[in-house]
Amino acid sequence: MARTTFEELLDAGSHFGHLKRKWNPNMAPYIFMERNGIHIIDLYKTVAKIDEAASALKQITKSGKKVLFVATKKQAKEIVAEHVKTVAMPYVTERWPGGMLTNFATIRKAVRKMSSIDRLMTSPSYTNISKRERLQIARERAKLEKNLGSIADLSRLPAAIFVVDISKEHIAIAEARKLNIPTFAIVDTNSDPNIVDFPIPANDDASKSISLIIGKMVQAIEEGLMERKIDRDKRAEDDREEGAGSRNYDLDDEDEDEVSATGERLRAKPAVAGEGGEEGRRSKPGTRKPLGRKPGGPRK
Repeated sequence: MARTTFEELLDAGSHFGHLKRKWNPNMAPYIFMERNGIHIIDLYKTVAKIDEAASALKQITKSGKKVLFVATKKQAKEIVAEHVKTVAMPYVTERWPGGMLTNFATIRKAVRKMSSIDRLMTSPSYTNISKRERLQIARERAKLEKNLGSIADLSRLPAAIFVVDISKEHIAIAEARKLNIPTFAIVDTNSDPNIVDFPIPANDDASKSISLIIGKMVQAIEEGLMERKIDRDKRAEDDREEGAGSRNYDLDDEDEDEVSATGERLRAKPAVAGEGGEEGRRSKPGTRKPLGRKPGGPRK
């Protein structure tokens, strides 16, 4: 079953492209027709591309990896932040920090600096510094939170990025391609779909269109996270069962008393050391062998 329908995309206005004079020729396979100087996107192909992208994102998150969402345009900021927060994925809705992917170590230093400021603000020494210094620290903390707060939990490079409007976020796409990170994007008729691994032809300016497609991607991510949790719980249960089975096996291997047909226990008699031989016989306690003398020797 398709994740979305033709009617849902039509109601959201996903079929409206840009003016004909602004089109990118590489978008020709996804354009259905032209009307009043505006290109109309083939929504049947959009449905197929949404299913393809959602399936790929589901597999990525099922393996425990992160997907970075990028949308800095005004009409997409709040929509992306609202949807992505529900699945705890990183996102960038403010200015894209140059080198965020290709110079990821420096970005991590800035995130660690934000954490050190948090520790300083909760320590007793924070009250000993001047009011002006406290104000400067608070401003720096707010700036870092605005730009990097949404990626504070991103400890390594993301496994994929999802972009709204690749023309505006061309730097993010270039960095991801340089590092061979899979790219997903909503692509309008003025963009080149060949630079994206999983293009979704649709209107990237209408809020309803963006919200619908982002919602379908987030839904696929939720399914991947749920399946990962189920698999992890199942493995833990199997490990517990295997541990219990091995303990039962060890108990069965212990030496047990033999049970006769009548239900009586037949205990094995303890073996007597050296039983059946002269060398193994013990002398009675308190008795000693008489000392002999050599034949022909003098008596003492």
